[in-house]
Amino acid sequence: MTLLQVMPDDAPQTVLLRTTDAPTIAGTLAGHGVELRHWPVRGPVTPQDDSAEVLERYRAQVDELCGREGMKVVDVARLHPSTDPGWAEQAAKARSTFLEEHRHAENEVRFFAHGRGCFYLHLEEKVYATVCEAGDLLSVPAGTRHWFDMGTRPDFVAIRFFEEEDGWVGDFTCDPLARAFPSLDALVAVPPQPAAP
Repeated sequence: MTLLQVMPDDAPQTVLLRTTDAPTIAGTLAGHGVELRHWPVRGPVTPQDDSAEVLERYRAQVDELCGREGMKVVDVARLHPSTDPGWAEQAAKARSTFLEEHRHAENEVRFFAHGRGCFYLHLEEKVYATVCEAGDLLSVPAGTRHWFDMGTRPDFVAIRFFEEEDGWVGDFTCDPLARAFPSLDALVAVPPQPAAP
């Protein structure tokens, strides 16, 4: 279930908004130029499914988005739990790279075909923790300060879209802010609150 939790950037323990209501999430993010859409999920993705298979399932949507938004490179980022030796170390290393606040010179566009991940968007003086799940397509404007958490036991498959051939290039802010905010695991451990009448 997609989740949005908004907190002041100087008081991560204060929750200004916490919701799983899709229109509220999309509307709140849209007010900051962030687009959240949904594509139908085309079957489960297993560790045995290669990236080409995943892309082929979403070929029509991928081609349409690339044509409309001028994306030149599309790839698949994935991490699944494993009993292989060294998996935990690989997962921790991958996770730590994205947990530091950074920004990009181009829009960051991601579609979750499987699993979940959380984008923490540092907008004005608030942090918008946006937990994306399978079916969610998130587009974050260039220059937006943010970080990403895949959790302590990552299990996700995301189609990534790039405007330039050099792919993922992060401009790290060196701000330790991200360390103060609840992790993806902590966010999803709290049961969703019922909607107000």
